[in-house]
Amino acid sequence: MTETLDFVLPAELEAHEPPEARGRTRDGVRLLVGRSASGEVSHHEFRDLPDLLRPGDLLVVNTSATLPAAVRLDRLAVHFSTPVPGGGGEDRDWLVELRRRSGKGSLPYDGGSPGEWIPMPDGATLTLVRRHTERLWHARLSVPVVPYLRRNGVPIRYGYVRRDWPTAAYQTAFAFDRDDGGAEMPSAARPFTPELVTGLVSRGVLVAPLTLHTGVASPEAHEPPYAERYRVPERTWELVRHVREHGGRVVAVGTTVVRALETVAAGGPLSGWTEHVVTPERGVAAVDGLLTGLHEPRSSHLMMLTAIAGRPLLSALYAAALDERYLWHEFGDLNLILAD
Repeated sequence: MTETLDFVLPAELEAHEPPEARGRTRDGVRLLVGRSASGEVSHHEFRDLPDLLRPGDLLVVNTSATLPAAVRLDRLAVHFSTPVPGGGGEDRDWLVELRRRSGKGSLPYDGGSPGEWIPMPDGATLTLVRRHTERLWHARLSVPVVPYLRRNGVPIRYGYVRRDWPTAAYQTAFAFDRDDGGAEMPSAARPFTPELVTGLVSRGVLVAPLTLHTGVASPEAHEPPYAERYRVPERTWELVRHVREHGGRVVAVGTTVVRALETVAAGGPLSGWTEHVVTPERGVAAVDGLLTGLHEPRSSHLMMLTAIAGRPLLSALYAAALDERYLWHEFGDLNLILAD
């Protein structure tokens, strides 16, 4: 398997707060553009996006809302990731990560044992059932999880974000189902505003939805993604096929969208759980471009970016991002990769 891109990310290039706290609007972040056909790299603001796309192009967006998926205890934090696949319909069996609270952030916690129960706020109890991976537990909450998180959770925050921000700071303009959601924000869509979407539609750019609920990231381990829930509406999939057949470009807004579309392109159903991992060896069959954030060194997401951009262009993009001091992570700048 192709090795992922490796580089040194200076701490000062980590976005510590939303752009609004830095005096910018949501759509005022920077946009780094790379074109696979020519190898060209150019620099823009995100609000320039309508001028960078063509009439007939299709943007596919993730409508997943962001859950306040972290519950903090005295010494631990519990990050709720996804329901256990096949775990029943009571919304109590979830995969969770236990993390040790440390200063303003948290670190991996390797304690816990099957059958152990953890007292939770608001009178609830979390029981550890079994290890699902080295990092994640299959756990059972004594009450339904999503309503509990609405009352007691906060958005998942890692050490590079220095203070808490309200859940609204982690919602995108496309999040519509607040009764469900993912553990982390589909952050590539964060810079979109209603005005920008209007500009895209006026330009003749199409926009179609799908949903993929993300699980917790692994900032320390760089693990490949595990099973996540998704749904691709039949009309969205028909539009993807129509646009590609008629010479338009399908541009995924976020790696979550790529994963869902490539699952269907590989013969998967329109909804369910996906374990599909996009790699350079596997390639892509449904997308012609990707709008995404800047990812950490050795991140598994970089395999997907390599499959879409190719290694030479991706290396040039990340060299330019470092040289021009773009900002990383969910509150940072964006990267647009286009086939031509």
